[in-house]
Amino acid sequence: MAECIFCKIVAGEIPCTKVYEDEKILAFEDIQPLAPVHIIVVPKRHVSTIMDIEDAEGDMPAELFNAVRQVARITGVDEPGFRVVINSNRDGGQIIFHLHVHVIGGRKLSDGLG
Repeated sequence: MAECIFCKIVAGEIPCTKVYEDEKILAFEDIQPLAPVHIIVVPKRHVSTIMDIEDAEGDMPAELFNAVRQVARITGVDEPGFRVVINSNRDGGQIIFHLHVHVIGGRKLSDGLG
């Protein structure tokens, strides 16, 4: 998708601070972090929302969550704990319509995201 900011980041057209990358997944620092650790994990293949994952996506959901685990280890939030957030569609708070997972941690988190 030419207009998708995350597709442009995956393509290297927009710079990012990479935290993790493999053949199918890219993880990078959020530019507006809600906590000391706030990483965005995206599939490199464009999928708009979690509701758009089809059976044909194969192992992508598992690969996405494996990357979340790797990011937690890399950033050191695996042991103290972290939050995983997926917003889906407008009412769910999704702003960028490319499936992505927020990994948030680095401090004790309240019941809200703040």
